[in-house]
Amino acid sequence: MTTDPSTQPLIEEADRLLGQGKYGEAVALLEDFHGRHPDQEPVLLRLAWASWDSGNKEKSLTYWEELLERELKRRVFTGFAYDELVRIYKKEALFEKLVAVCEKAVAVQPDDVGLLAELGNAQLQAGRASEACRIFEKLTRIEDDNPDYQCRLGEALFAAGRAPDGEAAFLRAGRMDPEQMDRYYFRIADLYIRDKRHDEAIRFLKRCIDFNPSQPLYFCSLGDELAALGRVDEAEAVYETAGAGSPSGAFYNRLGNTLMKEKIFDRAARAFQKAVAREALRPFYINLARAYHEMGQLEQAAETLRLADAADKTT
Repeated sequence: MTTDPSTQPLIEEADRLLGQGKYGEAVALLEDFHGRHPDQEPVLLRLAWASWDSGNKEKSLTYWEELLERELKRRVFTGFAYDELVRIYKKEALFEKLVAVCEKAVAVQPDDVGLLAELGNAQLQAGRASEACRIFEKLTRIEDDNPDYQCRLGEALFAAGRAPDGEAAFLRAGRMDPEQMDRYYFRIADLYIRDKRHDEAIRFLKRCIDFNPSQPLYFCSLGDELAALGRVDEAEAVYETAGAGSPSGAFYNRLGNTLMKEKIFDRAARAFQKAVAREALRPFYINLARAYHEMGQLEQAAETLRLADAADKTT
């Protein structure tokens, strides 16, 4: 993108106006010049930015899209306007437009793995899981030793309702990175957790623990899933294992919050009591008071809040 020397004074004046917050004047100046000299891309670029800063997002996007169309026609695709549009569409949650701009870029460079990955992600965000699967399948063929593309394919397959195929994709990724296999198990478990498929999540969380029993997160997540199924005794036992040897009350606090979510208030109160016994922290007392309140034990709730205030003064 070259600049005609004759446009430099105009750009400097526009920048001066923008620096003073005079967005309307800057936009008017740039629009007048652009109407007379539409080939000057540096002016069009300034116009896109100035329109956005002035609050006219729709017009700004029109200018960015015009810049993109020019980029796509060049022998070498620089992608400057493409990058900006992708950023804006993500920020503004304009996912259909995000897909469209990614498709245009891929049409120009159909084997560019970065552009393909961006398109696949955009399709997922737009709810087009099947289309995303096709993109990520292509990426796994282009780079068949890349575990990240297998994981992205796995996520797309889950989103498309093809959980067994999604599991297989993550497991292929794990075989490419065997020392980190527990991380791939956990990603599968997390997708099942999001879908509230607790039994399936438990199956993979147990695999995580078998592979790496030193990671407390796996125990806590397993405890959460057991609690969701009403298996509270097992959940508490798992949390006890997670917190063994740690002076922190955070494990019991997390257990308490999990049980509060399941409306098992008496067991939640017991967990919060263990949390404050280990660490007399205000947030733990607040949670304990909340549990007492849910059980109708208002005097105990009030007394616990006083303890919370006292704890706050000592920290």
